[in-house]
Formats: sequence, C-alpha cells, structure tokens
Amino acid sequence: MKLFFEKENNGEMIYPQLSLYEDGSPFNHFVHQYKPGLEEYIILLLALSSHIQPNFLDSIVQQFIVQGSDFPEIGGARSGNHRGMLPTGETAVFILAGNDLGQRMNVQRLFSEDHCFNKQRVLWLEDVEEGEPKMSGRIILANDWVELFLYNKQTKPRFGPDFPAKIINTQMVWDDLVIHPQTRRQIDIIATWLAHNDELMEDKLLAPKLKPGYKVLFYGPSGTGKTLTASLIGKQFEKDVYRIDLSQVVSKYIGETEKNLEKVFLKAENKDCILFFDEADALFGKRTGVQSSHDKYANQEVSYLLQRMEDFSGLLVLASNFKNNIDAAFLRRFHQVIHFPAPDAGERLQLWTKALPEKMKLHPEANLQQIAQKYEITGAAIINIMQYVCLHAIMRKDYLLHPADFMEGMRRELQKEEKYMS
Repeated sequence: MKLFFEKENNGEMIYPQLSLYEDGSPFNHFVHQYKPGLEEYIILLLALSSHIQPNFLDSIVQQFIVQGSDFPEIGGARSGNHRGMLPTGETAVFILAGNDLGQRMNVQRLFSEDHCFNKQRVLWLEDVEEGEPKMSGRIILANDWVELFLYNKQTKPRFGPDFPAKIINTQMVWDDLVIHPQTRRQIDIIATWLAHNDELMEDKLLAPKLKPGYKVLFYGPSGTGKTLTASLIGKQFEKDVYRIDLSQVVSKYIGETEKNLEKVFLKAENKDCILFFDEADALFGKRTGVQSSHDKYANQEVSYLLQRMEDFSGLLVLASNFKNNIDAAFLRRFHQVIHFPAPDAGERLQLWTKALPEKMKLHPEANLQQIAQKYEITGAAIINIMQYVCLHAIMRKDYLLHPADFMEGMRRELQKEEKYMS
C-alpha cells in the first residue's frame, strides 16, 4: 500500500524475510512437507488472516484511504455474517505483483488446478459468475485445514448430502476372521502396502511409474467376511473406514451420481482414510452398447468413476458378490482382486466354535462338527443362528444350547435363500 500510494523505494517491491518457528505444529509440518515458495507462503498466510484477525485487511486499507471508500486494486469481498474484508485472488495479485503485468500472470498461476494448493484441496478460488474475472473469487481455505492449522485437530466428515458415507468399525479382532489361507495371504499384501508405501514412493526410479493409491476388489458370497476385513484393516492401521451409502449416491438424474461421488472423493482426499464401496455392482457394473441416451450417460458415469478411482491416493476397496458383474476396465485397474469363498467344513467348524458364548454351555447332544460338515452356510449365517439359539437358552433360563434350537435356526437361515434342510 505504501508502494502504491507513496511511491516508496523507487517503486521496487521489497519482500519481508519470513522465517518458520520450529514448534512441531501442523502448520510447521505442512510447510516442511510441501515447501511453499515465498509467494505461496504469503497466499497461505493471507488466507488464514481473516480466520485469526477479522479486520486485518480493513485496518491496513483504512490507513491510506477514507473509511468506507472503495479500492478496486486490492480486490476483496464481503460476504454473509462476516463484516470484514475477505481476501480474493485480486488481493493476492495486488500484494505480490502490484502493477507488474508479467508478475501478475505468474501469481494467477498459483491458483491453477494443477497447483498443489488445489490438488491437495488446501485452498482455491471461489467460483464466480460467468463473465466475471476469475481472480475476483474469494480465497477459500478448506475448513479441515483451518482447524488443523489453528486448533491442531481434524474434524471427521459428517454423514449427510455433502458426504454420503458412514464410518464402519468392529469390536472383533483378526483371530475372529476365518477365511481361506490364500485370501489371508492376499490381505497381508494390502497391510504391507499401508505400512510401507512411503518407501516405494521415495524410490526415484519406481515412484514416477506408480499411480497414487491402492485399489482392491473383494468378491464372494454375502457373509464371507468382506466388510469385516475392511473394518479390521482400518482398525489395525488406525484409519477410518467409510462405507459409501449408495442410496444417497446413485441418482436417476443425469450427472447427479457423479456430483455425489465427487463430494465423497473430495472430502476423503486428505483424510488418510479408507473408502469402502459395498455392493459395488450398482456403480461399477459393466458398460452396455449404446442403444439409448440412458446407456450413453450410464457409460459416461463409468468413465468418470474410472478416472476418479485412479486419482484417489488412499486405499479404495470395492466389494461385490460376483466378479463378473464388474466392468473389465475396472478389473484391469485393481492392484488386487481377492476372492472370499464360502467356508469349507473345517472353516465352518472354526466359525461355530469361535461363536460359542462365554456364559453358556453346549448341550451334550449338540454336535457342532456334524452341523459344520452337513450344512454349507457362511459366517454371517452362523452368527445369526447362534444368536437365535442363545436367545432361546436365555428364555428357558437353563443357558444350554440345545440341538433343536440349532436346527430351527438353521431352517430359518436356509429359508432366506429359499433353501430347505435335508
């Protein structure tokens, strides 16, 4: 402002010497990680200024012009409940470039879509109406980063229209999961990626060839442990697992499904979380021949998902009952395709045994080995039957698990799948 109004320093801009106080704070960590240049540093501080001192810009402008006067060169906007001036792209351009046209263009590039500020969803320019200069948009500093920088905490996304996903967790542990040994070995590779991906990304030869994130497909019958596995991975690595609510995402209106999914990906991008798409067939199903406008837009939706899935930098897990229902283009992009087969007799016996309650006893005539050998059901069905048997034991107050209750519970479970006991 002094340079503009009083022509100090012969019109030559003098930048301050900025130094970073090493306090181990999230802001300190951010600067060390992204290594912003001086201009980027100033834009970041400018975006933070109104969150710390509401009249920061107004107090400076009022030193040089009459209170209430307009000063278009510095930009700025007023909005909603906030009474002070909010910085816009024009504010940053004025501070960093003044009237130097070449430098003004360079500063504008710091707000481009491929800059780390935008790619990491740290800050960006608010959209403006058609025909208005892009730089007149407010500088938006994401609330997640505001809370992290100022309060050293990150708020978890809340379920709603802007984030149609819920956290799933479990009280169970890995020993409770009974799956085929080959399936377990493949899951161990996911755990290895989560633990050591940073090492791969530091390799100068390999890192440029690797795409961000890790994409996995779990497929197999319902109740074989797909959701539980995703929950256990999150529990082991202390990462939130968000299950996408497809009822909130999929829309009959053209383009709405993509918009809903974009909200999920943007919110999850820097949360270091795991995205879990259950019953993924509804979104990632096979493309069809174009016979109508509906087919055309459905195929465009799949194309959008392909690109967005590739761009996600975290762990992305899709679950489906049948691998063949997933479009081949998605299958090629998965790092792993893991089969969760229905448990065999030995695995079913483990599931029955692990499901036995601590405070109840098995009736002498109840033979779990025989039940496991005879009835081909999944782990989820076994838990349902055990709950049914336990409730009857409590009703009788003998706390004995009777064979007749096992048979009745089995009959009920099989009826769900329109099967009958032999």
